[in-house]
Amino acid sequence: MRNTTPGRRAESSAAPQVLDTLHRPMRDLRISVTDHCNFRCVYCMPKAVFGTRYHFVGHDGLLRFEEIERLARQFAALGVTKIRLTGGEPLLRPHLEDLVGRLSAIEGISDLALTTNASTLTRQKAEALHAAGLRRINVSLDALNEDVFQRMNDVGFPAARVLQAIDDAAASGLSVKINMVVRRGLNDQEIVPMAGRFRGSGHVLRYIEYMDVGNLNGWKLEEVVPMREILALVGAQWPLEPVSPERYGEVATRYRFVDGQGEIGVISSISQPFCGSCTRARLSPEGQLFTCLFGTQGHDLRALVRGGASDEEIYARLADIWRLRDDRYSELRTAGTPKAGQKVEMFHIGG
Repeated sequence: MRNTTPGRRAESSAAPQVLDTLHRPMRDLRISVTDHCNFRCVYCMPKAVFGTRYHFVGHDGLLRFEEIERLARQFAALGVTKIRLTGGEPLLRPHLEDLVGRLSAIEGISDLALTTNASTLTRQKAEALHAAGLRRINVSLDALNEDVFQRMNDVGFPAARVLQAIDDAAASGLSVKINMVVRRGLNDQEIVPMAGRFRGSGHVLRYIEYMDVGNLNGWKLEEVVPMREILALVGAQWPLEPVSPERYGEVATRYRFVDGQGEIGVISSISQPFCGSCTRARLSPEGQLFTCLFGTQGHDLRALVRGGASDEEIYARLADIWRLRDDRYSELRTAGTPKAGQKVEMFHIGG
């Protein structure tokens, strides 16, 4: 039996297979530790909406590290093996390495990663995160050209500083991937230069199709550069060949350079949806559980944690939520079927 002491691990020698209505297991947990961000990327948090008067989640509303750890233990007991920390910008949450240490000690968690814009990532911080148990980091970098990059982040932050942070992260022992959101007419001219910059670097570049996450980024289908076009542009310069997925539920379609200079990936949520193998759950900064990146309604876990629920009760609630899950927004969008409701914003639950 799992113990009922709040904050303690729910012990399990083998996590049970809990499947949703489409027979998908729960394997990945994205934890957004804050909705604050110091960038105003035009595809996520446009400045016209998220200005100085926008109200983010206050300190008291955020899940505390011990509450996140407790919930993560129950997710692990249900089969989660991979945790990714997101935001907002997660490194704006003070002492994040303390949370990393807590999560890395959870039985069953074999992969702990972080997604960041790297604006505050120093060598010292990278080393502290690595020492606490972080092993992988994804850095958002949408262009090498300074004018283009600063126009995209809309706060004048230089690409050169992100590139330095990437070097610092690698030097600290972290495995690094680069995420590039591609939006036609804004940074699509950077597709090939980005591939050239990271070929042979040991870092994997992942292109992300511009997605209709949330309701406020002015998404238009004609601004999406589909995977086939991205691959054609890169492949014309350096021939590519497909790489088999490493695991079930992998979101990026992988290709390697034929000459052995590394690989790239493409996340094609628009042109080739992968809902059928989605294994991800998402926890918002104030403890709302969303079962889809395009979700319209969350499930309040903070109320359970702060309301005196036992570990068994939390475990049972998570299992019930997942068993009823039927999300497949991207497939419905691609099929032309409208989906009603206000979607949660990407900055609130991470990518």
